Amino acid sequence: MKWYEMQGKNKDVVISSRVRLARNIEGYPFPTRLDEKGAQEIISKVREAFGNEYTYTDLTALSPLEIKGYIERQEISTDMAKAKGPHGLLTSDKNGVSIMVCEEDHMRLQCVMSGLALREAYELVAEADDKADSALDIAFDEKLGYLTHCPTNLGTGMRASVMVFLPGMTMSRQIQSLSSQLQKLGLTVRGMYGEGSAADGCIYQISNQVTLGITEEETLDKLSNIIDQIVVSERQLRESIIKSDELCDRIARAEGVFRYAKMISSSEFMKLYADLRLGVSTDIIRGISYEKLDSLLVNVMPANLMLDSEQLSADEKQRDKLRAEKIRTIIG
Repeated sequence: MKWYEMQGKNKDVVISSRVRLARNIEGYPFPTRLDEKGAQEIISKVREAFGNEYTYTDLTALSPLEIKGYIERQEISTDMAKAKGPHGLLTSDKNGVSIMVCEEDHMRLQCVMSGLALREAYELVAEADDKADSALDIAFDEKLGYLTHCPTNLGTGMRASVMVFLPGMTMSRQIQSLSSQLQKLGLTVRGMYGEGSAADGCIYQISNQVTLGITEEETLDKLSNIIDQIVVSERQLRESIIKSDELCDRIARAEGVFRYAKMISSSEFMKLYADLRLGVSTDIIRGISYEKLDSLLVNVMPANLMLDSEQLSADEKQRDKLRAEKIRTIIG
């Protein structure tokens, strides 16, 4: 089951949690310096290590649209989409763990779960890490920890992140202050798709920056505790802003557009989505589950919309019609 089809903790604020581990195999250069033969050897070793439990997808055989769909589903990074040479993705339906092979590192093991579930995601990805460690000669240094392509990942090689919905902080203009405070604590705030992406729909990713000189447990504790505090603050801010008649009207209009509009653009969707999700989280709108909201966040994005409808050559106007139809189907 995909993360956006699951129930989760603190879903009014926390959309999803992800834990990602960077690992490399001893004796091979990093992917940016791998020749085709070396990359194929890495892929073969990793596939053999994880066996039949994981399904391999050769990303070089996919179209740009299909690659974009993987990004929209949070299954691969934007860096993976730019990778040169042989590279692919291992996925497991059993535990929800996926492994990017020959991205920036030889392996990026990750698990994405619904709501606030950092520890659960870590436990699953740690099991996969143990499997890799037992079958492969992982590059590790006693002082530096796991050796990674980017020096900022040295140590644990772990990036833990949560995708959060913060309309209260956004509307009260506290996001910049929050970002500055978190940076001092070794955390960073980014857009919906990570580094370099925009925070559309009041959606942000908060993740750790420090991986050296700190344990995985300490990272998870710090991020979990801070997210708990953000959840409390965000809920308090919502209680104050939701008293506005103008905002309540905007929320009602958003639901109306989603239920009856015949055309909705990507940019309009994200603006309306923020209002709709705020309405659901404050009980102004009822009958729409968070699972439906998460499904919207993936299935009406441009690439997945076109792939699902099999209208791969749809122009912008056709996509806007498809999006409105898909929204009505999902929210019921």
